[in-house]
Amino acid sequence: MFYILVTLLSIPTSGQGLYDITRKVNELVATENIESGLCTVFVQHTSASLIIQENADPAVQDDLQNWLNRLVSENDPLYTHTDEGPDDMPAHIKSVLTATSIAVPIMQGQLALGIWQGLYLWEHRRRGHQRRLAIHMTE
Repeated sequence: MFYILVTLLSIPTSGQGLYDITRKVNELVATENIESGLCTVFVQHTSASLIIQENADPAVQDDLQNWLNRLVSENDPLYTHTDEGPDDMPAHIKSVLTATSIAVPIMQGQLALGIWQGLYLWEHRRRGHQRRLAIHMTE
């Protein structure tokens, strides 16, 4: 039998940074009793993104945040989309440079991430938001 689940997951953020969503997505996999399949996560926003990254040393997350903020700075005179604040256009660019969807295999009832990997929602805006993720799982 072929099984498909599509659901929405809401993630509150408190500002720029990486938010580990691995446990929440694994809980969905476990709730649906999916032993083997594929999980695709899609962020329904243009100023946040998804990444798979190291989950052991928080310095990695800080370094990524600092590096991306340096690469895509606020108040660039090239920006014409400025109505929503100085962090808005950089947030759009950051989401283009990263990913809006990620597919992860499901093995033995959980995401088949490596030992040092976590699945993260990356908030690119300075203020908090309620971010929606569309989760699609197949078995």
